[in-house]
Amino acid sequence: MHTAITIDALRVLDAIDRKGSFAGAAGELFRVPSAISYTVQKLEEDLNVVLFDRSGHRAVLTPAGRYLLKEGRTLLDAAENLAHSTRQVAQGWEPRLRIGFNSLLPAECLFPAIKDFFALGVPVDVQIIEEVFAGAWDALQSRRVDLIIGADDISKPSGNFTSHVLGNITFTFAVAPGHPLASAKEPLTEEDISGFPAAVAADTSRALPAGHAGIFRRQRTLTAANIDHKISIQKAGLGVGWLPKPRIQELLASGQLIEKQVCEPRQPATLLAARHTDDKGKALTWFWQRLTKDPAIANWLNN
Repeated sequence: MHTAITIDALRVLDAIDRKGSFAGAAGELFRVPSAISYTVQKLEEDLNVVLFDRSGHRAVLTPAGRYLLKEGRTLLDAAENLAHSTRQVAQGWEPRLRIGFNSLLPAECLFPAIKDFFALGVPVDVQIIEEVFAGAWDALQSRRVDLIIGADDISKPSGNFTSHVLGNITFTFAVAPGHPLASAKEPLTEEDISGFPAAVAADTSRALPAGHAGIFRRQRTLTAANIDHKISIQKAGLGVGWLPKPRIQELLASGQLIEKQVCEPRQPATLLAARHTDDKGKALTWFWQRLTKDPAIANWLNN
């Protein structure tokens, strides 16, 4: 469907408003005044509205003209952003990069790299997306994210992926100080633990099989959205379970959580960075090179 409202016509209206006259707009746009007048007249005829009140010494926007310009400036900004993004793509820069991270890691692990990337002055939008368990690989496989940090080495699906080992993360079975298991004899047995609800972070996978760890068959569960919520549940004494030890060091030191030994300890998990092998965007490449060697992540895992 044809519309009389074009980017060029909106640009003319914008210039007239900012410069205060048709002549001023002509000078800014490197056109003769008659060309500016023609553009406005043609737009008014096509829309069947009056955009300028010409009764005075100078043309003044009518309410309809003011409305058109206000909404039109949004389109002008969008057109400029589109042109800029197109130039970025032509130069190899993606308009946006989506970084997924496993909920086992805090989002703060990514902040030093993002800060350094923004310092480059490259106008690429960065989005960080939290995933839980197999949801990390699922998000990458389905291209909900371009890069995943902290994916486990167990639920990796088939596909053309490049991965890099970030390190291992250890787990601690933790309970609130007022929980009945806090004073129970160690090591805790399945019989000791299964009588209390397990705090669980819901797997965010949409297609891959959901994962879980450390839950006994007869144990009730209290499910939360992510590891932060799971920690809060265990702090409140509403559930028990395994937690990534680096995430709760301060809570253990302050006594807000109590570490308990169990008969069957949970083994450390290997965490990976992963991306689609064929993806070659400049922002993706920059973050891949940075995050696979990022001291912030290594230091946190070794905390």
